[in-house]
Amino acid sequence: MRNGDYPPTRFQAQADAVNLICGAKTQSNPENTVGVLTMAGKGPRVLITPTNDLGKILQALHGLEVGGQMNLTSGVQVAQLALKHRQNKHQRQRIILFAGSPVLAEKKLLEVIGKKLKKNNVALDIVSFGEEDSGENGEKLEALLGAVNSNDNSHIVHIPWGERPLSDILISSSIFTGDGEGSGFAAAAAAGAAAAAAAAAGGAGGFDFGVDPNLDPELALALRVSMEEERARQEAASKRAADEAIAKDGHAGESSGAPDVIMSDAVPVEAAEKASDMLIDDETALLQQALAMSMAEAAAAAAAAGASSGDVPMVGSGGDDQDLAFALQMSMQEEAALASGENADMSKVLGDQSFLSSILSSLPGVDPNDPSVQDVLASLQADDEEQKKDKTESKDKEGQ
Repeated sequence: MRNGDYPPTRFQAQADAVNLICGAKTQSNPENTVGVLTMAGKGPRVLITPTNDLGKILQALHGLEVGGQMNLTSGVQVAQLALKHRQNKHQRQRIILFAGSPVLAEKKLLEVIGKKLKKNNVALDIVSFGEEDSGENGEKLEALLGAVNSNDNSHIVHIPWGERPLSDILISSSIFTGDGEGSGFAAAAAAGAAAAAAAAAGGAGGFDFGVDPNLDPELALALRVSMEEERARQEAASKRAADEAIAKDGHAGESSGAPDVIMSDAVPVEAAEKASDMLIDDETALLQQALAMSMAEAAAAAAAAGASSGDVPMVGSGGDDQDLAFALQMSMQEEAALASGENADMSKVLGDQSFLSSILSSLPGVDPNDPSVQDVLASLQADDEEQKKDKTESKDKEGQ
C-alpha cells in the first residue's frame, strides 16, 4: 500500500475513494448509515459503527497508518456482524471491499464466505487495484463475487494503475451507478469529474460554477438550484414582456382604426365650436333673467316700504338709484330704532331713583347726597322729560 503506482500512494488513493463513497451513500438518502473497518494489522478493527454523520467518518479515517497483511476473510465476517446489529433493520446491507494488497485466503474459503453473505442478503462490491498483474487476486475475488452475487446486486471493479486518481475512476463505475439507489451525489460527482476531464483535455482547469462537487457537494447543488431559479425567472420575465408587447400591438391596431369611424360620424370642429358658443350664450341669458327678476322683487319690496312710510317719490325712482335709496332708508330706520331703544333705556334708568342711588354709592369717592351730583341727575331727568314731550307733540301733529 506504500507503492506510488496510484498517485500519491495506494493507501492515500484508497482513503480518497472511501471519503467519496461515504459522502455519496450518506447524502443519497437521509436514512443511510456507513461504518468503516480496517483488515490489516493484528486483526480487523472497527473504526466507526454505522452512522450517517460524515464528519465522524472522516475523523475516523484520519491518522491511519500502513502496516501488516490484509486478512480478508476475518474483515468480511466482522463487517457482516456489524451490519447484523444495525439499528434500522429495514436498511439493505452492503459491504464495499477495497483490495489493494495480495489476497492470502484460499479460493474455496472465499466461496463459502460469499454463500454465507448471500444467505443473509448482504450485497458485496469489490474494488481490486494494485495487484492486477499477478492475476491471482483477480481469480479469487471473482470467485467470491460469483458466490455472493444475487440478481446482479454485487459488483467488482478492476482498476489498472495509471495517472488518474482512484476516486475519478470509481465515480463512473457500477459501484456508484449499478446499485439502483439513484444517488444524486454520485451523479453530481460524475458530472463534475467529466467536466474536469473535459477542461483538462481542453487545456483549462475548473468545474461548473467554479466549485468541485467532490469537495463541496452542497454548495454545488445550491449553485445549480439557484441557476435553475434564475433561468425560470428570466423565462417568465421574457414571456410577460412578449404578452405585454402583443397586448400593446392589439391596442395600437384598435386605436389606428378608430379615427376613421369617428371622423365619419362626428360633427365638424366649427359646428362644435358654434354649439359651445350657443350654450354659453344661453347660460348668460338665463343669468341675466335671474338678476332681472331679483331686481324686480327688490323694487316691489322698496315700493311697499315707501307706501307704508308715506315716501311716495321713492317709488318713482328705478334701477340702481332705487336700490341705493332703499338701502339708505333701511339704514335710517335701523338707526332710529336703536336710538329710540337707547332713549327708552335711559329714561327707565333715570326714573328708578333707588337703582341710581345704589350705583352711585358703589362708586369709590362718590357721595349720592352731594349737591352737585343731585344737580346733574336733575338736569338729566329734565332733558329726558323734554324729549318725551317733543315726541308727544310730534305724534299729535302727525295724527292731525
